[in-house]
Amino acid sequence: MSFTKRKNTKRVPSFRKLLRTSKIKLDNKLKNKQYKQQSAAKKYRKEQKKLREAVRDAISRKPFPLEECKKRQVAGKREEEEEEDALPLDMMDEDDLKLMEDLAQKASFLTRDLSSDEPVHVKKRKHESVIDKYEKVPRRMQTEPEKELIHLLPIKDKGGIIPQTMEKPVLNVEQNEEEDTEEMEEAEDFNEEPLPVLTPEEMAAQRRQKLQERKMHIAALASAILSEPDNNIKKLKELRAMLMEQDPNVAVIVRKLVMVSLMEIFKDIAPSYKIRPLTEAEKATKVKKETQKLREFEEGLVSQYKFYLENLEQTIKDWKQRKLKKSNVISLKAYKGLAEIAVKCLCELLVALPHFNFHNNIIVLIVPLMNDASKMISELCFEAVKKLFKQDKLGYASLGVVKVISGLVRGRNYDVRPEVLKVFLHLRIKEVELQKDSEDIAPKKKFMTYKEKRKNLSRMQRKWKKAEEKLERELLEAEASESKEKKLKLHTETLNIVFVTYFRILKKAQKSPLLPAVLEGLAKFAHLINVEFFDDLLIVLHSLIASGGLSYRESLHCVLSAFHILSGQGDVLNIDPMKFYTHLYKTLFSLHAGGTNDDTGIVLQCVDVMFAKRRKQVSQQRALAFLKRLSTLALHVLPNSSVGILATNRVLMQTFPKMDLLLDNESQGSGVYLPELEEPEHCNAQNTALWELHLLQRHYHPTVQKFAAHLIVGAPTEGSGALPLDLSQRPATELFEAYSMRGMTFNPPVASVTPRRKKQLLKMYLLILFFYNDFLMCLSC
Repeated sequence: MSFTKRKNTKRVPSFRKLLRTSKIKLDNKLKNKQYKQQSAAKKYRKEQKKLREAVRDAISRKPFPLEECKKRQVAGKREEEEEEDALPLDMMDEDDLKLMEDLAQKASFLTRDLSSDEPVHVKKRKHESVIDKYEKVPRRMQTEPEKELIHLLPIKDKGGIIPQTMEKPVLNVEQNEEEDTEEMEEAEDFNEEPLPVLTPEEMAAQRRQKLQERKMHIAALASAILSEPDNNIKKLKELRAMLMEQDPNVAVIVRKLVMVSLMEIFKDIAPSYKIRPLTEAEKATKVKKETQKLREFEEGLVSQYKFYLENLEQTIKDWKQRKLKKSNVISLKAYKGLAEIAVKCLCELLVALPHFNFHNNIIVLIVPLMNDASKMISELCFEAVKKLFKQDKLGYASLGVVKVISGLVRGRNYDVRPEVLKVFLHLRIKEVELQKDSEDIAPKKKFMTYKEKRKNLSRMQRKWKKAEEKLERELLEAEASESKEKKLKLHTETLNIVFVTYFRILKKAQKSPLLPAVLEGLAKFAHLINVEFFDDLLIVLHSLIASGGLSYRESLHCVLSAFHILSGQGDVLNIDPMKFYTHLYKTLFSLHAGGTNDDTGIVLQCVDVMFAKRRKQVSQQRALAFLKRLSTLALHVLPNSSVGILATNRVLMQTFPKMDLLLDNESQGSGVYLPELEEPEHCNAQNTALWELHLLQRHYHPTVQKFAAHLIVGAPTEGSGALPLDLSQRPATELFEAYSMRGMTFNPPVASVTPRRKKQLLKMYLLILFFYNDFLMCLSC
């Protein structure tokens, strides 16, 4: 994650100044001293080695004396030359003679081997001695260091301007070196001393003491920052430095505490606006002290917030890559706990600070973790994104999350968890919510009443006040309309990205496990799809159902999506969805008291949108067939499903007035009821009766009994057969969830059963089995 860099004109204090007594400073100082000593020793060894080589070379290249050169010449010639060229040595002093002999020993042109024919300067550099090179290096005398002068303000007198200077104080280097050597010796003595062996109880007590000290230090820093954020913003750096705790006994706990503490601090002191970097012109202008102090606070806050997010990101990356630090302070197992705390902090900041800096960077970190293999981390990210969607009124944050999710799905080639797409279901994109949110966002101004104006203002003041309030109302209306247009634009862009993701999966990955989530999303947002796509989308949904490759739940989502499309803007289209009615009718008996009981909620939604919202397009035969089959279905599902189905039957009976035909035993018209037929229009449902209601009156669930008794008398809205308000005013899907038995508890609680009641329940159970067997025999025939 790359965070935006900010230019910092003010010099930030060094780490050493902030942590004068920290262990990190002492460790670094000790390492520097050791490095200096090693460098000095290495340099000394090199110099000694050079000297030894120079001495060895000087011995091997000893100059020939003058006498040995003369001995190599012919004895006769040497005697003659000595006689001829002999100097009057008796005329020289002894000191001069000795000096000449010494010079002759050192002269290169005299001491070289005269018998060789080589030129004088052949390979001179190659044979040059190391000691000669060493001697050629100029010596530097130890002189006193030049004293640096500091120029002060001059003094002006009658004689003119007198310059003033002062010597700059020179640090005593030798004294500092002595102090360093003393500290090094103390550290060596400390390292040489054997550590005392502690018992487990003593080690635990020592660890508790260290942990308590760290906690007190964290609490002191946090309280100081929260009490005066403007003045103590630099302490954020000191607190953030504790994320690098090096004591292996308390490192894990201290780092976790610091992460959570910093998260709470940033949530409290972060302003309610986004801090932007200053321009060069703004930096150059002079401002008040209060403004400059605010700028420094904002700059320091953004900088420390950025570093904190980078630390959290690095912690997660180290855990994902299974990478240990060189210090090995924290084990690999402990990194998982640190990563979980880091993810929790990021999720909290994602929800709490959607308006602040680096929010998009947090989104980029959180969204890929929704597809993480760790169930705990993925659930944390799911819940955070859901909360962000629910509380996002403007739509900026939702748009950012949807963009990243779309890119993630496409980048992973649709190989992500279905829950990643299911978070789209929590988006706040509805017409009702748009109107409500615009009213919430519009600033509310309380104007003076007529009585208050009459009492407190004069006639002229009332006149001016009236004109002022009129102008304010116009401004408020303009702001509200502008914010609503901005929201509509953001929601349109967000929904376009969602539909593009859905359509890509429908086109390229129809066998992907993401298909149920796509169909569920289409069912929720189908009323917002453009009318141009309706025909193609309905063809795709029908082809998916006809292929037979979908599960029962997926086929229900296809049906629900199709009817959501047709119940919204699709009313203007002349499309008969009879094939979807037929598919739902023939698959209703796939529901039972086992695993498919949870799919009853989708069936209830389908029936509601197919009949209640399209009552003008539904025939009476179709409504009677569904009413009969739903009543039969209520016998072999769980109580919450029975309650939801009976509530749906109540709506059907009140929506279609001629449904009371099924409450009469006499046949209406010709033909016999054919329950096994898959076409609802031709099963002759008008020739049967709702005998299932008499069985449901003896159901063990009291709410089912109430609904059955209510339907037998024709579902009246008032009178003795009417339902209580807590049941009549609640939709079927809400009743289905309210009486759910997922927690393995009976709702309402079961009272003590008398022996007489037990006999009644047994008889009812046997009666149900009898009728159910007869029904199965009819189907087999």
